[in-house]
Amino acid sequence: MLDIHETENFSSLTMCYRRIITQLGENPQRPGLLKTPERAAKAMLFFTKGYHENLSTIINGAIFDESHDEIVIVKDIEMYSLCEHHLIPFIGKVSIGYVPCGRVIGLSKLARIVEMFSRRTINYPNRERNNDGCQSAGRRCRHRSDVYAVFLIQHINFSSFRHMCMIMRGVQKSLAKTTTSSMLGIFKENPGMKEEFLSLVNS
Repeated sequence: MLDIHETENFSSLTMCYRRIITQLGENPQRPGLLKTPERAAKAMLFFTKGYHENLSTIINGAIFDESHDEIVIVKDIEMYSLCEHHLIPFIGKVSIGYVPCGRVIGLSKLARIVEMFSRRTINYPNRERNNDGCQSAGRRCRHRSDVYAVFLIQHINFSSFRHMCMIMRGVQKSLAKTTTSSMLGIFKENPGMKEEFLSLVNS
């Protein structure tokens, strides 16, 4: 069921996809493609649904007082987004760690934050900006807590559908991986904390 903002864009996106199919020399009226513009429009709206989500709604008050002061890590969060250069999907894994300062966030909320930023396809399509986006969210919901995020982008689709800009076009290197990291606070100031985080993530 499409909500209001999706309904407003659905018709125009459907027309755009129908025109693309026509420009490629295909017949959008043939049985196999008859519903493709509508399906593609719905898919794109889902891929970019993060534009219409906000941090307050996602967190929903799930921040709790806690005396725990050791690293908290949620690792191997699956992430799906689109490359900004070609709008081709990529799949990756995200590991986020932080040191509480008297407050912790519900573990599932970290995964939801990653989902929100990865679904803002046009503005947050690459790993580096996803790092910055999640850290910004971390600052807002954890106040003084230290946040460290590592994004492991595996340009390999687990189901072997390799719709990746480095695999199906360009250099066509199916085994290429990109790893990027970004850190704040104690993780940036204390190399030992960074090493501990990476050790826990890779264990």
